[in-house]
Amino acid sequence: MSAPNETVIKENNPQIVTALARGLSLLRCFRQGDRFLGNQELAERTGLPKATVSRLTHTLTELGYLNRSKRFNQYSLGAAVLSLGYSMLGNTDILKSARPLMQELADSAEASVSLAARDGLHMVYLENCVARANMITLRIDVGARTRIANTAMGRALLCGLPEEERVDLIALIRKTTPKGEWLQIKAGIEQGAIDYRERGFCFSLGDWRENVNSIAVPLISADGSVQAINCGGPAWQLSAEKLEKDIGPRLVEIGRRLENF
Repeated sequence: MSAPNETVIKENNPQIVTALARGLSLLRCFRQGDRFLGNQELAERTGLPKATVSRLTHTLTELGYLNRSKRFNQYSLGAAVLSLGYSMLGNTDILKSARPLMQELADSAEASVSLAARDGLHMVYLENCVARANMITLRIDVGARTRIANTAMGRALLCGLPEEERVDLIALIRKTTPKGEWLQIKAGIEQGAIDYRERGFCFSLGDWRENVNSIAVPLISADGSVQAINCGGPAWQLSAEKLEKDIGPRLVEIGRRLENF
């Protein structure tokens, strides 16, 4: 949730190049819908001094990762960022194999099927397939982010992580979650672990968005990296029973077919 907290933790690692970490944290400040951000807002989002932010934005602009608007004296993401993103997506073998399986499930369930990876305290969408015959479904752009803490995908990711990494991530989630929300978040994470142990998948029944249900499984690649795949849609269309009895087992099978990538 909080960029300053994430940045401080990373900079405490002696193996981290601080200037690079700060520059990347600046780029991560741009969220969906943020066309322009100024140095002041970037400083507030990162917790960095404004003078440091000014030097970073100048450097990133020179390198093509940011564009500066002279009219607004603010910055937008540059083409170099997009180039990196598309290079990553184009070279991800699991995506090439997952797309037809995801589209088949989306069409059958008349829902949305997405694949995402961890990005700090969020999941970033790498692919989203929607039912071609159904206009009433979730349409999420590639690159969009959603919280790990209260989503089926986030809970599935946690279940797929090695124990030490999972414990550390849950501790970070707790540290950055407002006190009034933590008990509910904790209960959802614990229930996700129970569901995964007993059924092989995790639920989110209105936890992410009201009247939206979803189900997810972790995807553990041959190299040990963990992603997650989910199926979601309006609650009236995807009941808890349908998710558990029909879609969940199919997601588990997709996960098994993709686990060697």
